[in-house]
Amino acid sequence: MEMVESAMYPKKVHNSYEDEEERKHFQRIIHAFRYYKPHSLQRVKKTESYLFSLPSHHQKLLSKYREHLQEVKRCIENNDQIIKLIIKDAGNIFENVCPTTAQVDSVITPRPIMADQEKVQATIKQLARDWSTEGIEERNACYQPIIDEILSQFPLEHCTPSDVRILVPGAGLGRLAFEIAKCGYTCQGNEFSLFMLFASNFVLNKCREVNLYQVHPWVHQYMNNLKADHQTQAVSFPDVSPSDLPGTAQFSMTAGDFLEVYTESNIWDCVATCFFIDCANNVVQFIEAIYKILKPGGVWINLGPLLYHFSDLPNEESIEPSYEVIRQVILGFGFQLENEKVQVKTRYAQNIKSMLQCEYNSVYFVCRKPPADTNHKNQSNGAQEQEN
Repeated sequence: MEMVESAMYPKKVHNSYEDEEERKHFQRIIHAFRYYKPHSLQRVKKTESYLFSLPSHHQKLLSKYREHLQEVKRCIENNDQIIKLIIKDAGNIFENVCPTTAQVDSVITPRPIMADQEKVQATIKQLARDWSTEGIEERNACYQPIIDEILSQFPLEHCTPSDVRILVPGAGLGRLAFEIAKCGYTCQGNEFSLFMLFASNFVLNKCREVNLYQVHPWVHQYMNNLKADHQTQAVSFPDVSPSDLPGTAQFSMTAGDFLEVYTESNIWDCVATCFFIDCANNVVQFIEAIYKILKPGGVWINLGPLLYHFSDLPNEESIEPSYEVIRQVILGFGFQLENEKVQVKTRYAQNIKSMLQCEYNSVYFVCRKPPADTNHKNQSNGAQEQEN
């Protein structure tokens, strides 16, 4: 992976963008971003139409609300300007894909599906979670325990941090991987979602000044607002310069399915997963892959809930084992459980001013793949038992 001015450019591991299905998927995500503004304004227009149908004395009492809807439209316009910047160079964000093969059409296709619009809105909220001062509380709860554990497992004073290879699957907008690299470790983030990859490319490679841009992450939350400006609040990003990495830092991103990208055994000193393992159709596959790619003696650090993203989705298959069962699977593969906490209070892209709060009781654990001599000893014992 090439490093450019301490920034990262995601690499498409499977160079298949000439494939028609891949191209269609790429175009679909671009069009979802482009449709953000008309889709969002349509929602406001519907509310305004109903408001204007109310009795005149009701409308008079709601004059402040009518002004608020104008502010909501202004916020949507501002978000759309950021979205245009995000997708401006999307056609050639992958360093190993020729721009001509990833060319983005300029014509808007038929209306994108609602699920894609929800992902665009989630991407805007993710900017606040990962790259704003408003997201500090969430990052302290979700990312800091992982960073602290890495510093404990690989003390900077007792190792050459750049020799320690750390993988962050499901890296999202890259803040956790960035913070790990900022400590001096060699860190690679991996992400499958093009929504996340487009936005992370913009932040990590195009943002060179602190708090240069603003978004309105909560503008689509019409309910449970104590004050009108809680919906229209502006959030500045990035709160740090993504180019502010040590000269020795090795930071990179890969684009693609975790299970397809990482197949080589005994490569990583540490795998750090945050809100990730429940993104699998089969969580056991993820656990097996993590065990395989870790070096003997390597560490897996995990924090998150079990939302199971594919559960109950049409045309998707999924298993949803409890953490109790997952724990048995982890031990069954041979991991040694070194630390474990349940009921860890975490949130995900929450508006802390909202009257409705969603909080996870997440699980945190640290596992170790047994050292090579232990693996050999276990295999020898297993062979002797079979002979007996």
